[in-house]
Amino acid sequence: MNSPSEPSASEALRKSLEKSPFASVTPGATPSARDIWGALGGPRGLVESLLPGLSFLVVYSLTQSLWWSVGVPVAVSVAFIATRLIQRSPIQPALVGFAGIAASAAVAILSGRPENNFVLGLWVNGISLAALVVSLLVGRPLIGVIAGVLTSDGRWREDRAKRVMATVATLLWVAMFGLRLVVQVPLYLAGAEAVQALATARLLMGVPLYGATLWLTWLLLRSVYRGQAQPSTDRI
Repeated sequence: MNSPSEPSASEALRKSLEKSPFASVTPGATPSARDIWGALGGPRGLVESLLPGLSFLVVYSLTQSLWWSVGVPVAVSVAFIATRLIQRSPIQPALVGFAGIAASAAVAILSGRPENNFVLGLWVNGISLAALVVSLLVGRPLIGVIAGVLTSDGRWREDRAKRVMATVATLLWVAMFGLRLVVQVPLYLAGAEAVQALATARLLMGVPLYGATLWLTWLLLRSVYRGQAQPSTDRI
């Protein structure tokens, strides 16, 4: 049992979700282009998300060198960290990006296969897809759970409209992760010959597809949370 000074599991979950892009727009509010821009991290967030992958594609296309192709993105992510330190801005986003890029580079170098620079990303997409599907199978669509936590709406599953819309929104994310895997896994299995195509697909199906999915999710939730009265304090 938690002591009065210790946050409950639901409170800890809410604090975590409030830092996520989902909380950039409260369910029920009208999303704007500025909201999407902010959820993607603004100009800096977009550059930090896109430049490492773009640098891999450009360097590999020019040199066909595994070491240079994975080394340049690592150097770029280190530069992002240094820039944030100099400007005394939060470095956590850059550190998270560096960890993923460095781990992917290590896998590619240790295996000697440039396509393995993308294998961790494929696993992340696969695990995310599995979690979403499981949430649907157990009757707790993950997007509905997130919206319920953010709005303190513990009874959202008793509202048919909210339950249906949560299911539709969760299926939307299933489609996004599934589409990434359907396109990228065959390219990965094709080996070194398809590395440039895989890198291009990763870029196009990364931030742009993520932003569009997030936007549609906000619109779907708005349709059932708009005009909601005071949020419930019941447990999810």
